[in-house]
Amino acid sequence: NMPSIQSKMMNMAAEIAVDPEKRRRALIYSLCTVSATLAATFYAGRLSASNAPRSRTSSDSSEDSTIRKKLKVIDPVFLKQFRVLLKIMIPGLFSKEVGIIAIHSLILVTRTFLTIYVAALEGKMVKCIVQKDIKAFFWQLAKWEAIALPATFVNSMIRFFESHLGLALRSRLTEHAYKEYFADQTYYQVSNLDSRLLNADQCLTEDITMFSQSVAHLYSHLTKPVLDIALITLTLVSYARRRGSGSSIVFPMFLGAIVVSATARILKAVSPRFGSMVAEEAKRKGHLRYLHSRIITNSEEIAFYNGHEAENKQLHGAYQKLKEQMSLIYKKRVFYIMMEQFLMKYVWSGAGMTMIALPILTAVNPTTSSGKLLEDEPDGGVSERTRGFTMAKNLLVNSADATERLMTSYKEIVELAGYTSRVYEMFNVFREVKKGQYQRTEPEHADGTKIRRRLERFDTSKITGVIKNSDDGSIVLNEVPIVTPNGDTVVRSMSIHIVPGMHCLITGPNGCGKSSLFRILGMLWPVYRGELRMPKKEKMYLIPQRPYMTLGTLRDQVIYPHTAWQMKRRGVKDDDLAKILEKVHLSHIVEREGGWDAKSDWMDVLSGGEKQRMGLARVFYHMPQYALLDECTSAVSIDVEGDIYQAIKDAGITLLTVTHRPSLWKFHTHLLRYDGEGGYEMSELLADTEEERLSLNDERTKLEDRLKTINKLLGDDEEYISSNDE
Repeated sequence: NMPSIQSKMMNMAAEIAVDPEKRRRALIYSLCTVSATLAATFYAGRLSASNAPRSRTSSDSSEDSTIRKKLKVIDPVFLKQFRVLLKIMIPGLFSKEVGIIAIHSLILVTRTFLTIYVAALEGKMVKCIVQKDIKAFFWQLAKWEAIALPATFVNSMIRFFESHLGLALRSRLTEHAYKEYFADQTYYQVSNLDSRLLNADQCLTEDITMFSQSVAHLYSHLTKPVLDIALITLTLVSYARRRGSGSSIVFPMFLGAIVVSATARILKAVSPRFGSMVAEEAKRKGHLRYLHSRIITNSEEIAFYNGHEAENKQLHGAYQKLKEQMSLIYKKRVFYIMMEQFLMKYVWSGAGMTMIALPILTAVNPTTSSGKLLEDEPDGGVSERTRGFTMAKNLLVNSADATERLMTSYKEIVELAGYTSRVYEMFNVFREVKKGQYQRTEPEHADGTKIRRRLERFDTSKITGVIKNSDDGSIVLNEVPIVTPNGDTVVRSMSIHIVPGMHCLITGPNGCGKSSLFRILGMLWPVYRGELRMPKKEKMYLIPQRPYMTLGTLRDQVIYPHTAWQMKRRGVKDDDLAKILEKVHLSHIVEREGGWDAKSDWMDVLSGGEKQRMGLARVFYHMPQYALLDECTSAVSIDVEGDIYQAIKDAGITLLTVTHRPSLWKFHTHLLRYDGEGGYEMSELLADTEEERLSLNDERTKLEDRLKTINKLLGDDEEYISSNDE
């Protein structure tokens, strides 16, 4: 179908060239096209100036003005954010990325010259067909086939370097993001002290990938059209001047500029806000992925509670929100794509035909490439005009495609703005949490009212506390408030002094924040006020209730976070690790799992008690000055627990323990008790106090036995016991 249409167009152009009446009609048609284009441009200006009907309430008009202000400021904000990210992706003029861009640009220029050469070659082939010159036709056809190999290679290299550039930009961003994410425990602060990045994994993986690919794709799809338009325009102008049509190219160029300008204004007026829509879509995708990861992480607990219906409801709700957002984007694109196709496919085709025909129609004494007049040619110049028409048509088609890519790039730029906002916000949060600037969402009821807090609220906007190294290895808190990330005050002002050998037991009501002191000492929570003096971080080692098992060998589990190379550097051998496992009653595990180099998913392979004892084994490997034990033996039997605690004390390690087990009191010398209302008490744990605490349950048991005996004598044992239980 396409060849027949092209042949009809060629025949029509040839007829117009020799028929004065058809020339007059073509000129009238071109003037009508210009008039319609000018009218469309005027309408587009009116449409973009007022996006809403005139009859509006005052509130609606103020809302529209706010939206217009936001639309005006989005470009500078986007450019500012993009410049910041561009400095990360391209750190210098002599970086690898600049070399990739240079080679990619050179290939794009080569592709444009090939396009021009192929268009001229096709014009020569058509001329040979019109002249029925078989020999010349096959010679031009041989040239056509010969140019196909380098042309296809160049096309392939364009795609390769676009992908290679996207990968290079992604690598730069990812390396920088990982460096920022793991510096100064930012990964903990982002997820626990700040609530702006709900899906850090989404930002670090998919958002960076989409952003880098979008930048590379956009560079290719902006650079090549600009080169095509510039070089093709110069080629057409040069060709028209050689044919004696130099004075008649102004009007076609003016017509083309008017049509493109009108198209741009109309598309801008009807374009939805794709940037904010894409950003919201990425946010909802991240939330859905987060829900899936929570189910995978907590699958056993969910199964025990039989909570699949509740989790399914949350997943379904999150997917429905994502579906609604994606459907909204698809619906918004329908009218936009329809208008885009109408303008760029049909309006531009009519304008292009006019631009091609006018230089041919208005040429004065046109000549061939050899300088002869076209009228002196045997066929009256029909073949030469057909050649010129074919070449100009092909070049204009390529130029129109390039202009179309530039026009459609506006939508891609808007989508890029959405990805830019997401990635920039991630890096901005990383920078701010490093400075101690945290933002958290206040918990609310379903009706939007703030939830009343049980504990006293602390102002977390300012961090004035001071942290210093302790020369004598002691831990000193001087008027330091213990504050949760939500701003709840666990202790208004704590002043304590712990020296090496001062084994401290920490107790208090449930939910009072007994582990909060450990997070302060681990520098996970900021010191909002006062002064903290403590040993270096390597001198303190925390074992949580649920020890973390890393990916790797059995050896890696004992020496975590060290590597095998660091272990050898310290002079520790596998025999030393075997002695450590013997202290925590895990010596059998080496043979059971297949040796020190055995690899497995240790979070699933080891039982709860084995994981806790593996965590305690790390204390003996690292030999810190202080061991911070946060209920880390809840799944360990009492006899094994006692042996491990005694071994830690014998190794000269000071214990700081959070526990509910009375059996551990005997291993400590001091007691830190929270009252759950912002207060605390630090006291020495005397022997009689320990005996009194340990015998409390025994005394209660003895009293209950005596009461049972008395009630049996009275004859109403069951009634009394039931009433007593109530």
